[in-house]
Amino acid sequence: MVGCKTSKLKNNKNLDFYVGTFTDKESKGIYKYSLTNTGKLTSLGLVAAVKNPNFITKSKDNKTLFAVGETTKEGKGVIRSYNIKESSLEFINSAETGGAVPCYVTANHQNYILTANYVGGNVGLLSFKDYGQLNPLHYVQQHTGKGSTNRQKKPHAHSVWFHPTKNEVISANLGTNELWFSKIDKAQNKLMYTHQKKLKMAVGAGPRHLVFHPNNKWFYVLNELNNTVSLIKEKNNMYYVDFSISTLPKDFKAFSKAADIHISKDGKFLYASNRGHESIVIYNVNSKNGKLNVIDYQNVLGEHPRNFSLSPDNKYLLVANQDTNTIISFKRNTANGKLTFTDKITAPTPVCILF
Repeated sequence: MVGCKTSKLKNNKNLDFYVGTFTDKESKGIYKYSLTNTGKLTSLGLVAAVKNPNFITKSKDNKTLFAVGETTKEGKGVIRSYNIKESSLEFINSAETGGAVPCYVTANHQNYILTANYVGGNVGLLSFKDYGQLNPLHYVQQHTGKGSTNRQKKPHAHSVWFHPTKNEVISANLGTNELWFSKIDKAQNKLMYTHQKKLKMAVGAGPRHLVFHPNNKWFYVLNELNNTVSLIKEKNNMYYVDFSISTLPKDFKAFSKAADIHISKDGKFLYASNRGHESIVIYNVNSKNGKLNVIDYQNVLGEHPRNFSLSPDNKYLLVANQDTNTIISFKRNTANGKLTFTDKITAPTPVCILF
């Protein structure tokens, strides 16, 4: 997986990372920061002026950065590609994403790109040349249906993922309350539904993001609306929900909505963010069956943790607090999964962290 995630670690050097933002306030676009081996944060400044780059990702060779977020006056989402330079991002070109308000983008080893268009309720399939130039949009997969809540009156594609071990694409549609399953027809550059096509989540769940366990036997879905994580397994070539657990303490009754989810490289600990409870929930993962147990809740020392990321070496966890304009770094205890505050830095409306 890639997107607001990680690239390879350089020994004994600071880890640079990019921050995608919303630009309706002070932000001007994409910023660059640095993380030291002691968890300290430093701002390296604005590297690309662009409107609302709310989700960013890299090509697998780490030479190109892709950003989505802007929607034109005609209601068309835009993706932009950039050459990654030492002190800047060099714009290459742009393409349409196939729907309004794109909120997620990912790329694979075969130079395919997938985008999730939230307002459009659809998924765009694109590709790019080895030097980073985007080809025109290949295909749009339009989702249909609705869920049971006010946020689910029509399709809202919130993320889309390449399966790590097979030619399969999994889309999380918050609006239809379903996961959608496809494969890429490489001869026609189209998305074709698999035999299963969809998996319904619990009523009112609102699937948003997901993460694959390192064993690639199962994955976890973060449900925004009912604040749960669901374990998805496969039996007889069909996916099903095996288990779900709350992201919130039992005694918490105020409004909150879940946002992001990541798992440690060793597969032992899973993390998810809560906007309202303002926390990262930490789970222990049962290695035999994938079930989760809550270990702790870490206050994010800010508000609205829309996105967070584990550093490439998994020693740190960085949180983007959208509403308090901060990035917080936590030292991660690799033995028990718990987090300890190490530093805080100002960032304008940060919503995506990409190592």
